[in-house]
Amino acid sequence: MSDYGDDGDVGGGGGVEEPMYEEEEVFDEDDLEPEVPEGDDDYNRRGAEEEENVVISGDPSAAANRGGKTANDKSHKDKKIPPEERSTTKYMTKYEKARILGTRALQISMNAPVLVDLEGESDPLQIAIKELQQKKIPLIVRRYMPDGYYEDWSVEELQQ
Repeated sequence: MSDYGDDGDVGGGGGVEEPMYEEEEVFDEDDLEPEVPEGDDDYNRRGAEEEENVVISGDPSAAANRGGKTANDKSHKDKKIPPEERSTTKYMTKYEKARILGTRALQISMNAPVLVDLEGESDPLQIAIKELQQKKIPLIVRRYMPDGYYEDWSVEELQQ
């Protein structure tokens, strides 16, 4: 007995049937655009320059999980913890290091200026590692706290 229910089928094909596939979904170019949250005026006001060199660490959506907005909620800029009040460690995590090296290697591969002496090196990842060792990577690590506040650390401040 066949699994497909065609017990009386006689003829070519040897009992092998073509698998059934769904029609492929067609994407518009509009689907490829990044989504901007509606009503998030802080997101819309921030310029690309401000967020350009920020590598995010932690869970930026943690604040959203705590419920709806209240009258006491602050805007995005007001949630930045000043450098003198930072509470997280000055040591870079292995995840931050991997993200920083990957981001910087991608920048170098896209012809960003190299900030160290090359000495014949051509691999973007090796150049990024060299820049990290010399603390010359121009990126900022943003660490989000569970309450939605965040701390910014420059790569020069963090120890490996």
